[in-house]
Amino acid sequence: MSTYEARLAALRAQLKEDRLDGFVVPLTDEHMSEYVGAYAQRLAWLTGFQGSAGSAVVLPQEAAIFVDGRYTLQVREQVDGAHWQYESVPQTSVAQWLGQHAPGGGRIGYDPWLHTSAWVGQATAALAERGAELVSVDSNPIDRVWTDRPQPSMAKLVVHEDRHAGKGAAAKRQEMADWLTAKKADAVVLSALDSIAWTFNIRGQDVDRTPVALAYAIVHADATADLYVAPEKIDEAVIQHLGNAVRVHDRKDFPAALSDLGGKTVVADPQRAVAAIFNLLEAGGAKILSLRDPAVLPKAIKNPVEIAGHKAAQARDGAALSRFLHWMSVEAPTGGLTELGVTDVLRGFREETGALKDLSFDTISAFGPNGASPHYRVDEQSSLPIVPGNLYLVDSGGQYLDGTTDVTRTIAIGAPTDEMRTRFTLVLKGHIALARAVFPHGTGGGQLDVLARQYLWAAGLDYAHGTGHGVGSFLSVHEGPQRIAAFGGGDEPLQAGMLLSNEPGYYKAGEYGIRIENLVLVEERDVPGAEHPMLGFETLTFAPIDRAVIDASLLSAGERAWLDAYHARVLEIVGPQLEGEAAAWLKAACAPL
Repeated sequence: MSTYEARLAALRAQLKEDRLDGFVVPLTDEHMSEYVGAYAQRLAWLTGFQGSAGSAVVLPQEAAIFVDGRYTLQVREQVDGAHWQYESVPQTSVAQWLGQHAPGGGRIGYDPWLHTSAWVGQATAALAERGAELVSVDSNPIDRVWTDRPQPSMAKLVVHEDRHAGKGAAAKRQEMADWLTAKKADAVVLSALDSIAWTFNIRGQDVDRTPVALAYAIVHADATADLYVAPEKIDEAVIQHLGNAVRVHDRKDFPAALSDLGGKTVVADPQRAVAAIFNLLEAGGAKILSLRDPAVLPKAIKNPVEIAGHKAAQARDGAALSRFLHWMSVEAPTGGLTELGVTDVLRGFREETGALKDLSFDTISAFGPNGASPHYRVDEQSSLPIVPGNLYLVDSGGQYLDGTTDVTRTIAIGAPTDEMRTRFTLVLKGHIALARAVFPHGTGGGQLDVLARQYLWAAGLDYAHGTGHGVGSFLSVHEGPQRIAAFGGGDEPLQAGMLLSNEPGYYKAGEYGIRIENLVLVEERDVPGAEHPMLGFETLTFAPIDRAVIDASLLSAGERAWLDAYHARVLEIVGPQLEGEAAAWLKAACAPL
């Protein structure tokens, strides 16, 4: 019996002991985080799936794993189809599947600290049609069979200084208090880790690649706050930084604090606060206002200090990536490299800046067929040799005190085929169309998504992921609420100061993948004669785009001009940071078409 088969059997035995006929396993933590600490990696432990988004359902006789189009190939490589059914989201959902597969009259368990109230409602309704019920568990059955489960991180909190944050924590709490007063509310519960980090100007090391700390907070209408965090994680410097207006409590006291808010009007975010938080507030007698976490939008709209920091981080990071691309141009044709080996080299170039705190996510280093999995994660088993005759895709980023970076480049190793050049150029045309977009205030990212896809669509091609996500300031590399996608937040109006990625792609299963990603800043745009206030994008990422994979005959004069101007900016910003052969290579790589 394989390890994962044994784990599935152990969970089923535990469910039988708990008188449950099934259990739902999401990939998240009690903060609804996208990236989670090792202690919360229940889906990976149970199934072997290493992606960053997914869910599973275990029933007595069948089990299913649910992933979106980014992981269609990856899930089949990592999860045993003999024991798991593969389900695609959004074509189906966990709730819909339960409504069709749950045993009639069955009891399906869920952990209320890992799901939203909306999900609980959907699953309850779907199960009711089969005469089955959704049952809240007091302790997660996976945790009882995961014998060597890691403990949550005890890393210390650190102060994020105002010179990087651009606004003091007291000022942020006062603005939140004014918002509460306007809403006639007494307090707001903050459970999203990046919201807490941003509000209090603190950072942590509790989640790989994301500098946040495991904590909860309640901010009150008088601008005081209660912060709930393991006491071992706090030192005198953080206490001094927080000041007298922030009361610090043990993290384990948070549930009782929610119960004690009876008679108060309390804001909780239905998207970011788990069902357990709503249950405790309701049981304690609080009046709940279901509103968006008031840190979300101001966190997304970068202030001038954060914008300046991002630009400095991008310039530094672009030089590190350019050094790597030069190194690849020398070493890759020899055929002695591997996907896994080159990730250490790329990290080394970033570390040489002297400013790198961490990567912003695990580097996607994908050669040939592995590039066809948009969120492929290389390991010793999957790592391919990098040899001439295919494309190499590298999606990577760094965490710096002044900014978070995320950039993808696709380069030819040896001579690319005509098909590769054509499809790369269609992706590039979409990237340029989005970079050049001008649009009125109130436009959602979803309205712009088609700009990046139009040339692929015209050729009968597409890609199964969004075109752009928000990015934090020394915070999460995936930050809401803004997105450039036709789904999942694409209706959020873009506002000046928001940071997003511009990353169209194309993936040919079993052969290669293409993605071109820069980060862009939404800015006010002066359009002569405009009858409405307009916005556009300023590109912030600077590293050469591989000219060897471009079919210049497919580019319009305007597109060629954009690319030449972009490469001129790369030379201007990155060039002075390189020397010798790397500088000469960059000059050639950025030559006009």
